[in-house]
Amino acid sequence: MRRTNEATAAQIALGLATLAAGSVMLDRRSLSRRQKNRARAIKRHAAAISEVRALRPKLDPPATVTAAKRLNRAAGMLALSVLADSGIEHYRGSFRNKAMFTPLIVSALTLGISIHGTADRRESAHVIRDTTYLLTAATGLIGTGFHFYNVAKKSGGFSWQNLFYGAPLGAPMAILLSGLIGFCSERVRETPRGTTPSIFGLPAGRAMAALTSGGLLGTAGEAGLLHFRGAFHNPFMLLPVTLPPIGAALLARAAAAGPGRRHPFARWWMRLLVTMGIAGVGFHAYGVSRNMGGWRNWSQNVLNGPPLPAPPSFAGLALAGLAALALMRDHPDA
Repeated sequence: MRRTNEATAAQIALGLATLAAGSVMLDRRSLSRRQKNRARAIKRHAAAISEVRALRPKLDPPATVTAAKRLNRAAGMLALSVLADSGIEHYRGSFRNKAMFTPLIVSALTLGISIHGTADRRESAHVIRDTTYLLTAATGLIGTGFHFYNVAKKSGGFSWQNLFYGAPLGAPMAILLSGLIGFCSERVRETPRGTTPSIFGLPAGRAMAALTSGGLLGTAGEAGLLHFRGAFHNPFMLLPVTLPPIGAALLARAAAAGPGRRHPFARWWMRLLVTMGIAGVGFHAYGVSRNMGGWRNWSQNVLNGPPLPAPPSFAGLALAGLAALALMRDHPDA
């Protein structure tokens, strides 16, 4: 009996040992399989990363295209401001001269092609955009002549009275600047890879900074004239005649400086001007509400109150300044 029990115990022990050995073998095989699968997954992941890195130069547009899209955005902002402003002002003038429809049509076209340019990732200039931007610049130049003639023919010529209440001399300059900025954006866009962006032989970033600097000074002068007419009764009316000239000076300094500088303060100031341009719409809306009848009499007060679409022109020029500074950062020689 004792021998039988011992034999049974030995068989049980042998069976348990066999099961344990089999379990260890299975665990080793399972571990080896998991390690192989993990190694394969790591290899596939590394291969996928390599493919993405190889495709990234093709997927990401070069810095010149990014700068061109920023300039398209700035031109579009200016065109939108001109479209709304000239629509209101020329409607107030009852479109006595049929040529007064021209800035509305041209600025609407400029806005449309600027939106198209902002979405375009190609590294070549677009013929229709080029042509439209040139037409826009010519319209602004001719419109400036019309406005000067309108003021000059009045009794007293270029008197304060006529400058205050005649055709605004600086208004057509906004559409001129929109066309110039848009045309320059196409020159930047078509820059071959590995070369320095240039506009008519001039470094593109510095040329755009100089152009934007002049635009800010002119726009500040126009705002100063109209705010002087309003006797600066609100202290905030001083902002459009103080902040933009400082921004113009910063951009002029950036245009004259040597390569390799990043101009962080100038970029910060341009962002401040963008904010000022957008906030200015709110201030002008408040000015409209202060007229008799407020917004209940909007059909009259919008025509006679502060021009709602005018302040975004500062935002458009500041966006152009930011684009120029970014181009100089990405291309130190530009």
